[in-house]
Order: sequence, then C-alpha cells, then structure tokens
Amino acid sequence: MPDFIYDGYDGLVATLVKGVFAYVAIVLMLRWAGLRTLSKMNSYDFVVTIALGSVLASVIMSTQVSILEGLVGMGVLVTIQYGVTWIWSRWHDVHNAATAPPTLLLHRGVMLEAALQATRVTPAEVRAALRAAGMRDLAQAEAVVLEADGSLSVLPSGDQHGESTLEGVRRVQP
Repeated sequence: MPDFIYDGYDGLVATLVKGVFAYVAIVLMLRWAGLRTLSKMNSYDFVVTIALGSVLASVIMSTQVSILEGLVGMGVLVTIQYGVTWIWSRWHDVHNAATAPPTLLLHRGVMLEAALQATRVTPAEVRAALRAAGMRDLAQAEAVVLEADGSLSVLPSGDQHGESTLEGVRRVQP
C-alpha cells in the first residue's frame, strides 16, 4: 500500500492521542472563558472561532505542531477573547469604537435606500428576512436592522410600549 494512504500505526496513534488531548483542553478552556467565546456577536468573535478551529486542526493533523504548542496557541486566543470581552462589558466606548453599530434598513415599511447602499444589503435580502419573520408586506414591519453580527432583525409594527430597541441604531442620511 502506498505511504500516502497508510504509513503505519505511529501516525494514527499520534493523531488519536493529540485529538483527544486537544479536544479536552479546548472544552475546558471554553468552560473557563464562557459561552461568549464561540458566539457570533460580531466579527471579532467569528475570527476567534475560526482561529480556534484552525489551531485545533493543526494540533491534530500536523506532525510539526506538538500538543503543548497547540494548547498554548488555543490558550492565547481564548485568553485574549476573554480579556477583550471583559473590557467591552465594562467600557462601552471601547466596544462602540471597535464594532460596527447596528443600521436601520427599513423603517415603517419603507426601504432606506441610502442605508442599503452604505451597508451593501439588497432589497431582496431585506424581503427575505421579512418572509422569514412571517411577514407578507413591508408595511407589517416597524423596522429591519442590520445587526453588528451581520444578521437582520425584524421588528413588527404595532403599539409597542417600553424601552425602544432602536436606541443606538445608526440611521444613514441620504
């Protein structure tokens, strides 16, 4: 059998052992850091999730990366993410400077063309979000907001009382 298909048990055993150790380590690190580490609240969270997956794959599959090196790499990413979110939760100005604000794309049934162009969102994508929210008509929506994580939130029309969920939402001027 050719080496590129099978070259002995050593590689298989190493992959198995490294995979188990790396998996247990990343689960423990994430338990320490909290669920926020793998959330998709903004682009920074997404980058950490992708980077953790990349480091985990390198540890498991590469003969060049030791378990300890991989654990240190994952630990660095998780610790930095923990520190950044700790700072953001205490100093909102730092968080606001580092993340994109949510943007109003539709208001009271009217698409806001300048906002759609500025955010590169198409009217078809807004209509798809409305359909996903069970709405048949634009007029049924009070607002559609492009959130900091790239998702679209749909707020239905109606007599809503209480704190406005549109507070802090950017309104692009034409």
